[in-house]
Amino acid sequence: MTMRSTMLLLAPAVLGVAAPALAQTAPTILPDATVLEVSAEGRTTRVPDVATIRAGVVTQGQTAAVALSENATRMTRVLAALKQAGVAQRDIRTASVALSPQYRYAENQPPAVTGYQASNSVSIRFRDVAKSGAILDALVAQGANQIDGPSLSLDQPEAALDEARANAVKIARARAELYAKAAGLSVARIVTISENGANDGSNPQPPIYAMARAMKASESTPIAAGETQVSVSVSVRFLLK
Repeated sequence: MTMRSTMLLLAPAVLGVAAPALAQTAPTILPDATVLEVSAEGRTTRVPDVATIRAGVVTQGQTAAVALSENATRMTRVLAALKQAGVAQRDIRTASVALSPQYRYAENQPPAVTGYQASNSVSIRFRDVAKSGAILDALVAQGANQIDGPSLSLDQPEAALDEARANAVKIARARAELYAKAAGLSVARIVTISENGANDGSNPQPPIYAMARAMKASESTPIAAGETQVSVSVSVRFLLK
């Protein structure tokens, strides 16, 4: 876990400027009070427990019907393989379906349709990251020829976010005390706390692009979870005395 913070403001609060902005959350601050505002970021790390990967089938045919029929046959096998692997229905979502003509271009001639391309892809959430590589291999064996991902994330990031929030406030408090001491003052209390942004640990990775096809049958596509960083940024205003 790493921590970082930056001081943004150390200045006397001005009556009519600082007080109205805090009227909703804190008592009125005296005109000669000194307010310190600190921006801090708290971080923590977790091992991702969800991998989201997009898998699909791209087929071509002389007619639109042929392209779609072949695509439907192969996609049915892909979905059956996911079910057999134990992937829950709620973790499989259609991402895109498309059909487009393919053209031949020649100089001084209008484009000529040479056939059609059909594509169908699904977004799959793997809740056992370690097994996702083997499942991808099974999908390729059943006709999937377009794979990209994974995007690694946390299924329930709130606990990690709360830890990062607590760390951020702790950092802000420590920095406030440091600056107050340097100025010959002390921290009286916190006036306001606001959250500026959060990263819940989502970690997109470079596309795989059907890596399994290029691998030996005895090998499984490796998916390494590693660690993901969860962070929260806050701004805290302190009243000094």
